[in-house]
Amino acid sequence: MTDSRDSRLVTRGSLTVNVVTLFPDVFAPWLEASIVGKAVEKRLVTFRVVQLRDFTHDRHNTVDDYPYGGGAGMVLKPEPFFEAVESLGPVVGPVVLCSARGRQFAHRDAVKWSMEREITLLCGHYKDVDQRVADGLATDEVSVGDFVLTGGEPAALCIIDAIVRLLPGALGDHESASADSFYDGLLSPPSYTRPQEYRGRSVPEVLLSGNHAQIDAWRQAEAERLTRERRPDLWDAHEAEA
Repeated sequence: MTDSRDSRLVTRGSLTVNVVTLFPDVFAPWLEASIVGKAVEKRLVTFRVVQLRDFTHDRHNTVDDYPYGGGAGMVLKPEPFFEAVESLGPVVGPVVLCSARGRQFAHRDAVKWSMEREITLLCGHYKDVDQRVADGLATDEVSVGDFVLTGGEPAALCIIDAIVRLLPGALGDHESASADSFYDGLLSPPSYTRPQEYRGRSVPEVLLSGNHAQIDAWRQAEAERLTRERRPDLWDAHEAEA
């Protein structure tokens, strides 16, 4: 569904997720697919995807310019971001700039933002975004990892997916989410399904035993082992909270 602006994609639901981007078409297929698409159908989430170029004021729809002080690359101008967010009306939730410079997005952020009424995601592109967007418009600046993307759109999609799947009713059962990595500060244990044996590798016997206490103990031990081995930072934090 679209409103009076042809370039603005709008769906209807209870949580509102606004996205300001130069590439609205990146989002349309994902918002119709899988868990996110079902959440839209169930009216659990509203998406308003706004084209940044709609808020330029020259005949070339210029959104970027050369950086003050010189240097390579182009910088996105502040005016379109401010005006795009203002066009959405009073914004009541976090305004998040997706940026390699930001703190790392984590599961706790997804949990917190899934309980908001509204969240706005700002997608940069080119070399950088004018710092006045981070200082005067965004309430948060987050990165999805220690690597650089061509734009904020893939990061915004990661954040959207992490938030929407936590909305009540988005998943088939809550236990599916409560067994995920990071839910309790640990990585999740390994999962197995049929066939019981494949190319010389078998399902652990304990999972075939029917003894739920032993299965739970095995899964807890595996979660702890994998976290110690692969994410010692998470393990140290888990131990400190124990």
